[in-house]
Amino acid sequence: MTAATTRIRLDLSYDGTEFAGWARQRSGVRTVQGTVEEALTAVLRLAEPAQLTVAGRTDAGVHASGQVAHVDLPTGTWKVHADKLLYRLSGKLPMDVRVWRISEAPTDFDARFAALSRRYVYRVGDSRYGVEPIRRRFVLWHSHELDVAAMNAAAALMLGEHDFAAYCKKREGATTIRRLLNLHWERTRPDEVEATVEADAFCHSMVRALVAALLMVGDGRCPAEFPAEVLSSLNRHPGVNVVPPHGLSLEEVRYPADEELAARALEARRIRTLC
Repeated sequence: MTAATTRIRLDLSYDGTEFAGWARQRSGVRTVQGTVEEALTAVLRLAEPAQLTVAGRTDAGVHASGQVAHVDLPTGTWKVHADKLLYRLSGKLPMDVRVWRISEAPTDFDARFAALSRRYVYRVGDSRYGVEPIRRRFVLWHSHELDVAAMNAAAALMLGEHDFAAYCKKREGATTIRRLLNLHWERTRPDEVEATVEADAFCHSMVRALVAALLMVGDGRCPAEFPAEVLSSLNRHPGVNVVPPHGLSLEEVRYPADEELAARALEARRIRTLC
């Protein structure tokens, strides 16, 4: 960020059903990032396209109610448009993505690296007759009743900092060490359960693979120790398939106090190793 620009934070939500994920792609397919950047560029009449940095890149079909991004805007443009930008964006964006707050951010704010944690929820319906049609885009149908207590016993064994290679799609040069802060299930409706998954960061497909392993415990196919055994093996298990994306939603991104933003971003950039 230069002296002539101001860093702006955007809080947004989207229904991921008809998006090919968050990240802009060369193929020209519809993405959340591309849609919001195009709207910003048009509304502000920017000479150069807006470029967003996001807290968590969601996959195709994944939803968000608490996504966070930042963009650096020319300071003069921000001053002129600040008061009306949220309203004007609401008229430009399609109905499946909403920016619900825009604010000037501290210089050290980085939507991705300054985040302390991301919290996701995965929703599963376990009624024999399926998921209510009005909820089908946001809830996975699992045709066997799930034992929440058994899944929570299994989940407790995986909390803390581990190498989650067995639950991630590996990327060259990227670490798979993550700190899992919270993983628990609760029955929110008679025919529906929710998994809350919070970590300092996630690698690709991690949440959906963890949910898949825990469902195998919940329906009685595997003992409570099974997911932790897969974790310690550091290898993908052929029986653990990644669950579909539509049950997953990014609910919240947490950040430290303003005076701690720079230190947190520096820490997040370091390459992790296990003690």
